[in-house]
Amino acid sequence: MKKITKDTMRLAKFLAEAGLASRRKSEDLIRAGRVKIAGVVVDEVSTNVLANQSDIAVDDRKVILERKVYYLLNKPEGYICSLSDPHNDKTVIDLVPKHPRVVPVGRLDKDSAGLLLLSNDGELIYQLTHPKFEVNKTYLVTVGGELDRGIVRTLKQGVLLPEGLARADKIRILDKNKLEIVIHQGWNRQIRRMLGAEGLRVLELTRIAEGRLTLGNLASGKYRQLKKEDIL
Repeated sequence: MKKITKDTMRLAKFLAEAGLASRRKSEDLIRAGRVKIAGVVVDEVSTNVLANQSDIAVDDRKVILERKVYYLLNKPEGYICSLSDPHNDKTVIDLVPKHPRVVPVGRLDKDSAGLLLLSNDGELIYQLTHPKFEVNKTYLVTVGGELDRGIVRTLKQGVLLPEGLARADKIRILDKNKLEIVIHQGWNRQIRRMLGAEGLRVLELTRIAEGRLTLGNLASGKYRQLKKEDIL
């Protein structure tokens, strides 16, 4: 077994940095016997590899480390965050360069718009999506029906969803049917379900900030390339 040096790393880290999966899920791939080196199955998570190794494959598809890229996209409505879906033609991957391959960091549902980060940096993806890091996300929401001050108190106290108690970290009413809400939990369609539980239907939902990043005046469907230090 190679010792870890500046030119080597654990196999799971290699897979994560290649954007294949989180480090934890990469370890699961290894244990499941889905990873090969030079055509031989490797199922020991303690395996070390060279950073420039070119004979690693997952499910018989070659995996190599590519340069890390970071795109901040203003996602339009109608686009999905999955890499592919037979029932949807439009995916956010179509809006950024094809190479190197990137994946969405987190998600926005098909009917929502706004800030979405895409990258092939597995470590960064983990840091931004794991609940323990509690990355704040800010949304502008337009609802059908009038808002009152009671909704602020209710959403801060929390709304019970199947995953647990969903709370707004911050919330302010902007006008009679528009509010700004900050959350860090990021459950699937969380804001829509929180407001729906209070009888309010979401008409528009746009993410305008995540962590240190802001959408600014970036046009819908456009992206800008970032440096890692812009994000963390």
